[in-house]
Amino acid sequence: MAGRADSTVLAGARVVLPTGTVDNGRVIVEGGRIAGSATRDARTVDLTGHWVVPGFVDMHNHGGGGASFTSGTVEEVLTGVRTHREHGTTTLVASTVTGEMDFLIERAGILSELVQQGDLAGIHFEGPFISPCRKGAHSESLLRDPDPAEVRKLMDAAHGTAKMFTLATELPGGIESVHLLAEHGVIAAIGHTDATYEQTVEAIEAGATVATHLFNAMPGLGHRAPGPIAALLEDERVTVELINDGTHLHPAALELAYHHAGAARVALITDAMDAAGFGDGRYQLGPLAVEVKDGVARLVEGGSIAGSTLTLDTAFRRAVTIDRIPVDDVVRSISANPARLLGVYDEVGSLEPGKDADLVVLDEEFVLRGVMRKGEWIIEPGIG
Repeated sequence: MAGRADSTVLAGARVVLPTGTVDNGRVIVEGGRIAGSATRDARTVDLTGHWVVPGFVDMHNHGGGGASFTSGTVEEVLTGVRTHREHGTTTLVASTVTGEMDFLIERAGILSELVQQGDLAGIHFEGPFISPCRKGAHSESLLRDPDPAEVRKLMDAAHGTAKMFTLATELPGGIESVHLLAEHGVIAAIGHTDATYEQTVEAIEAGATVATHLFNAMPGLGHRAPGPIAALLEDERVTVELINDGTHLHPAALELAYHHAGAARVALITDAMDAAGFGDGRYQLGPLAVEVKDGVARLVEGGSIAGSTLTLDTAFRRAVTIDRIPVDDVVRSISANPARLLGVYDEVGSLEPGKDADLVVLDEEFVLRGVMRKGEWIIEPGIG
């Protein structure tokens, strides 16, 4: 691991910019930011034959490196953050899972301090305000209707760092909670829901703007009862999260989402749990036991998929090499779109002068070879 260079020119790579890909491009790093020009004594790193793309932005992530964001100590949370940084995620939101309100309030306080320190980009509350019909890997006994007063308690406990709540908006209090979140600039995401098409449209009109892991933990698309999927795909105000690990989605479902919503409305996420970047074995997801086998996480009781072991470098590579999504579109989905949603696009999400020098170096096979965050190499390319 290397330290920060005062002035560095990354030269010769295919650089993905907001305007498109530039062959034989240059990215100039001054201190911790991207610069428009280089100093005379700048160090040059030859990245010929490689790609340089913006650092990845994960807006839905429960942990990694053997550590949980819901229950881990501060040091364990930081272990999870470091694990994902080593896989290219330079901006990360910590997601919780369903728990007792007092416990979630306590976790919000702990995680908010890490946001204020710059280690996390915010907090995402997934549960407890979700449907028992679509609970997935959440403890049914701890679920509750989305009471706006309790939503407000969690927002207050997060001290302004709450970025998103996943709600089953068809439940009592759901629409009122969406209104509350929208009024305070917090993302209301529809997920773990048993809503009808009409109920989903109502929630979008109230201000919901994200689909939590589209297709998963919601009714399937039907020709007479199209359910939430159709409503979420068709509305231009909604960004749809996709877990591209080969387990959560059939490639045709991913293609459908990209085709219908377009790359500007897709956010690739991990929904990662503790085992991401760590390995198979037994884990806890909140109060529930999880068995990870061959990289797939499932509840010990019932066998429901329990998050993923995905990292975003794998999601990127799969999207390009297996799903055949254009590189520029994948970059939008994995960096720019979530950065905009989180309100941090002025700082991260694209390679532009003045922004943080957050970037990922990939080889011709789209395998990660380098990661820089705020001008510091987390993984320095062993080339050039």
